[in-house]
Amino acid sequence: MKKSIVPLSLIGTGIVLSDSGFEKSFNTTTRNWVGNDYGTNLDDYTRYAPVATLYIADLAGVKAENHWFDQTKNLAISMILTDVFTRAIKKNVFKIRPDGSNASAFPSGHTSITFASGAVVYEEFKNSNSILAYSGYGFATVTGGLRMANNKHWLSDVLVGAGLGIMVTKLVYHFDYLFKWNPFIKSKDMSLVPRYSDGNVGLYFSKTF
Repeated sequence: MKKSIVPLSLIGTGIVLSDSGFEKSFNTTTRNWVGNDYGTNLDDYTRYAPVATLYIADLAGVKAENHWFDQTKNLAISMILTDVFTRAIKKNVFKIRPDGSNASAFPSGHTSITFASGAVVYEEFKNSNSILAYSGYGFATVTGGLRMANNKHWLSDVLVGAGLGIMVTKLVYHFDYLFKWNPFIKSKDMSLVPRYSDGNVGLYFSKTF
């Protein structure tokens, strides 16, 4: 229950703020601050930064909670489940984006995916390197901020996306003991890195000879 306080608080706050006057005022303030002609695709890259951070830290020899295969397994499950839930909610909740482009604003997919992977980084390095552990959430926060700066999402979309991503990953790690299986536990020269983009899932395989 303690682990669910933060994500549930984010989701609850997002639901309360959705379509509120405060949310609309916040959007106007944000656009006035960055400029109404502001636009960047940097958020398309920062959403995968926690994934890169995870494997770069592994290559650098930073002590993690789990073997790389278990990391990959938990990361893949977290990102896939988060994407499934996010798409399901988007399909059933009609909410126009701030720029009026379409009615699939709620919640933010970029944000939910990044917070899911950011939560994996936190779970893996929380006991060995606190700065590294929180860096995943840092990249996720930047991604959510850029989604609002780009006028693609409202504040509530980002908050619910963040809460959803964190909650799914917390649940995956909580029930990790139910699907303990690692054929590479004794292999030090092989690694798998998940690839996820626009609903497509893949894996990069590498072996050292």
